[in-house]
Amino acid sequence: MMHYDEPVLLDFVRGDATGLAIPAHGAALVAAGEAFLTEAFRSFGSLAPDNRIVRMTRCEPFQGGNSGHKLSLSVEYAQPGPGLHTELFVKFSRDFSDAFRDRRRHELEAEVRLAELSRSPGFPISVPAACFADFHRQSGTGILITQRIAFGRGNIEPLLPKCRDHELSEPLAYYRVVVIALARLAAAHRSGRLSPQLERHFPFDRARAVADDPIPWNERQLRELVARYARFAATCPRLLPPNIAAPQFIARLEREAIRFLQHEATIKRFLHADPDYIALCHYNANIDNAWFWRDAGGALQCGLLDWGRVRQMNVAYALWGCLCGASPDLWHAHLDELLALFADELHAQGGPRLDLARLRLHMDFYVATMGLATMMEAPKVVLSRLPEAAGASGPQDAVFRRDDVARGFLHVFTAFLNLWQTHDFGASLDRLLQSA
Repeated sequence: MMHYDEPVLLDFVRGDATGLAIPAHGAALVAAGEAFLTEAFRSFGSLAPDNRIVRMTRCEPFQGGNSGHKLSLSVEYAQPGPGLHTELFVKFSRDFSDAFRDRRRHELEAEVRLAELSRSPGFPISVPAACFADFHRQSGTGILITQRIAFGRGNIEPLLPKCRDHELSEPLAYYRVVVIALARLAAAHRSGRLSPQLERHFPFDRARAVADDPIPWNERQLRELVARYARFAATCPRLLPPNIAAPQFIARLEREAIRFLQHEATIKRFLHADPDYIALCHYNANIDNAWFWRDAGGALQCGLLDWGRVRQMNVAYALWGCLCGASPDLWHAHLDELLALFADELHAQGGPRLDLARLRLHMDFYVATMGLATMMEAPKVVLSRLPEAAGASGPQDAVFRRDDVARGFLHVFTAFLNLWQTHDFGASLDRLLQSA
């Protein structure tokens, strides 16, 4: 497994945007107190110059996610008023106690830029109201303070857990509204409704996009990772569906994975060649990164949270990020329906008309390269973080409630390989190379 350097504890850093000394963790925020919050909110434009925060009435750790620490924060204002949120959510980029989680610290930088963009008139989807955001790029240290969504209160549904669709009576309904939200954001970009702010905050560099997230293994290492997966499949067969644990598939995976490694540059260029497929997108819009409510007519609606790595990207990346936590049954029965829903909504809202077969091909190629780059160590991640998983009755065993990272890695790794097996990624690569 990759080695991650142990984080060096910081208390405060100087924010790149505001120049304020921003706290790097919860204790530092408490020490900075109401004076910091007042200055920060004023600098961000979310608090009037003649108003101030007079009291923090609650500051408690919030458990969840796979990156930095989070807090639930409640405040009181000297002059309460409309639009002044008292129930707040604080997200830090850092987790100084866990090098594995801290590795993702730079993802908050894009969230900070999205917080600014989301205040633009006509922003097309619901996001939590931003109160303050800043980031120190050199250290990867930042803070985001937003409205806290009142999950399970009023007409807002409880927070839905990722990778546990078996607990939902109608999971498809939730994925449909998230897919619609993704399409509306992409359409607002592609139609020019978010310009010029979008281009300033999220410029697109095709060469950089092609180079992003490279497969970090050479051929020998990739063969070793597949061999380790074979051992995992043999020793923990109850954790995997039979179609991806079969020796015949694993042998095929090894052959085809090497070919994808060899042709990675060609695949990445294909994925970024057509501007119709590039748009501002949420990178990980699974249902645990959303909140849901019913409108006055009873229709399900959603807003999106957790915007780490938001940027201009191939829309297939966003669709995988939405669907990677879905059950295999949903993939098998409803993928084409959801891709058509995205394409139709994108076009209806002023975006380009996408070809569905081509969109599905884009998704297959992205899943293949992304999975090889980021998921091949999943068996080791699962067993190192949760050794007792080896004796679990299956991926829905209660033991996985002890570690969300282990549960998430196993589920997404399974989805990646299941798509490889059922969509025949090798045949798709053959067609691309023949047409190149």
